[in-house]
Amino acid sequence: MEYEVLKHDKNEIEVAIQNLTLAEILRVFLNKDSAVEFVAWKRDHPSKPVVLKVETKGKTAKKAIEDAISAIEKESEKLVASVKKA
Repeated sequence: MEYEVLKHDKNEIEVAIQNLTLAEILRVFLNKDSAVEFVAWKRDHPSKPVVLKVETKGKTAKKAIEDAISAIEKESEKLVASVKKA
């Protein structure tokens, strides 16, 4: 996955992500985190990358993203396991 960190503070981060689907999945999982106060993505033009912005309180923005990625990985593993059983 290609990404670029545009802005990084303790409680705020902006990341440019090439894949809109991944940005949306991250947004959904980040919204489940009570430490995340704001999360959204925007894309100025279809030829430009998506910019994901995350603001947190009580947890660093980087840690919130790491936790969301871990949760996505666990959900993906469950999905793969259920498909293999079918």
